[in-house]
Amino acid sequence: QVQLVESGGGLVRAGGSLRLSCSASGRTVSSSAMGWFRQVPGKEREFVAAIGGSGGTTYYADSVKGRFTISRDNAENTVYLQMNSLKPEDTAVYYCAARRTIVVVTQKERYDYWGQGTQVTVSS
Repeated sequence: QVQLVESGGGLVRAGGSLRLSCSASGRTVSSSAMGWFRQVPGKEREFVAAIGGSGGTTYYADSVKGRFTISRDNAENTVYLQMNSLKPEDTAVYYCAARRTIVVVTQKERYDYWGQGTQVTVSS
């Protein structure tokens, strides 16, 4: 059984930084494309960042490009999302997701496994 557990969320002031972690069990992150998504109440879950199974391909939403960085540690079986220069509009529940393939995509419907989410709140 595949489990994804996010951590690292919290309350931070605008301009600050947080690093989210997604620890995987039941499947190695090196054999999976991994993604981060976020959702606010009343809105669709939206793509934030993704990384391919090889780690060489990354995609970012335009709204976070240049501020967020996705990375993976295969030895720790963990994926990270480093978030810098945070803005109040980054406030959301952040979810980690994994695919059964190494091919990275941005559509949430094509991800097979999801974590429970971690809250990120950015105050102005």
